[in-house]
Amino acid sequence: MIKDSAIKVVSPAKLNLFLYVLGRRQDGYHDLQTLFQLIETGDAMTFSKNSSGEIRLSGDNVVIPKDENLIFKAAKEVHQPGLGVDITFKKNIPIGAGLGGGSSNAASTLIVLNHLWDLGLNKIELAKIGSKLGADVPVFVLGKSALATGRGDKLSPVDIPPRWYVVIFPNCTVNTGQIFSREELTRNSTPITMADFLAGTSRNDCQIVVTELFKEIKTALKWLGEYGDSRLTGTGGAIFASFESEIEAIDVAQQAPENWWTVVTRGINQSPLMDFLL
Repeated sequence: MIKDSAIKVVSPAKLNLFLYVLGRRQDGYHDLQTLFQLIETGDAMTFSKNSSGEIRLSGDNVVIPKDENLIFKAAKEVHQPGLGVDITFKKNIPIGAGLGGGSSNAASTLIVLNHLWDLGLNKIELAKIGSKLGADVPVFVLGKSALATGRGDKLSPVDIPPRWYVVIFPNCTVNTGQIFSREELTRNSTPITMADFLAGTSRNDCQIVVTELFKEIKTALKWLGEYGDSRLTGTGGAIFASFESEIEAIDVAQQAPENWWTVVTRGINQSPLMDFLL
């Protein structure tokens, strides 16, 4: 690949197939166990070198101030004098849906700029930089579906059996900090094994709290639950259910209320950005 040419990538989203809160940490975070499933659906991003030495960011729906945008913040982390880049993006993943769109964008930025600017950073170094930007960034730098512990940053790659997913966002944004601050949140769950998950024994500890606070999500979970095992991803507000075939998933998605963001997508075990890390 020519490093001076424009690089176009899809920055994949993720689902949390289960989420257990194991306890509080002394640093104010929580010990978690979760299973990250990468999905094909993602945001479109384009990177092109420029001679200005500046990071220039544009998008079709930029609503986050530049200094708070994870794409810009990630680029700043690896920027060096004299290096410039134009980054454009199209958000296909709703902001605040719990699908990891911002974290994935940050990881994609680190990975592609490392390649485009020939920085010579390895995957471990990029993940360490990414962890400063958000707890979910390292899994996208790893580029593989993974079982996660700690804050969600200790990762063990896994191959998850192929499934199709209907993902719904009922336009209800959930603040993660709010959910983890609630006293009624379960904080003493026992970790499970992959065998438990494959046998159908898993849950999301945040789901009960979220559905009590957000009636739109409770309604969406009940609706999708008529067709499959509907579940919250992360702390929400997106929900999902898995299906064996694309046809089955499309049939369900076509019946969803028009005011919900709905997509049919396939689970993937490896990010399309892995080519830049080989």
